[in-house]
Amino acid sequence: MKRNQKKKLMDDNGVPTQIKNPDLVRERRRQIVDSTVHLFVEHGYHKTTTRMIAKEAGFSIGSLYEYVGSKEDVLYLVCEAIHIEVNKAVEETLSCSEQGAKTLTEAIREFFLVCERMNDHILLMYHVTQFLPDKWKKKVLENELGITDIFIGLLTRLSGTGDIPVLDSKTISLVGHNISVLGQMWAFRRWVLAKQFSIHEYSELQTRFILGLIFQQKKS
Repeated sequence: MKRNQKKKLMDDNGVPTQIKNPDLVRERRRQIVDSTVHLFVEHGYHKTTTRMIAKEAGFSIGSLYEYVGSKEDVLYLVCEAIHIEVNKAVEETLSCSEQGAKTLTEAIREFFLVCERMNDHILLMYHVTQFLPDKWKKKVLENELGITDIFIGLLTRLSGTGDIPVLDSKTISLVGHNISVLGQMWAFRRWVLAKQFSIHEYSELQTRFILGLIFQQKKS
C-alpha cells in the first residue's frame, strides 16, 4: 500500500511527520505509543507490524505514516514518553514554595509513580533498544541519562536549602543515579516486590535510603 505522499517534516528529534501542528503531533503520537506498548510486549517487537500498530491505535495505515516514519520511530517514542512523564512530574513538584527534603521526597514519590504507571514502557525500552538503528540508540541513552540529570539538577538546586546540607558534585551525581535506578528497579522487580510492598511503601522506604545518603554529609 502506498504511503501518503505529503511532504515529510522532521521534529526536533528527527522523527518524521507530515503534520505541521506540533500539539496535534504530540497528542497523536502519545496515542500511538500507549496503544502500541502492549503489542510489543505481547507479540514481540519483530512480530508486531505497522499495520497492527495502526489498527490498535485507531488509525489507517496511511494516517499512521503521517505521524511516524517506521516501527523504529514508534519504539523510540516509547522511550521519549518516559522521559517526558518524569520531567513533567518533577517540574510539578518544583512549582511549590517548599524547599529541602520535603520537595525532594515529593519529587521521588512522583517519579516512582511514573515508573509504576509506565512499567511496561520501561521494560520494553530495555528489552528492545538493541533493535533500534544507531541514531535512535544514541537518543535513548541520552534520554536515559536525561532522567538522571533531572534529579542531578534538582539536587543541585536544593543543596544547602531547608534541611538539606550543602552537597558536593560527586554526592549529587551518585544520589541522582540512585534515584533513577531505584525507580526503574520497581519496574524490573515489580513482579516480586509488589507481593511485599505497595508502590507507596516502596517509595517511602527507598526515600529513607536516599535521604540517608544525603544526610550522611552532615556527619562527614
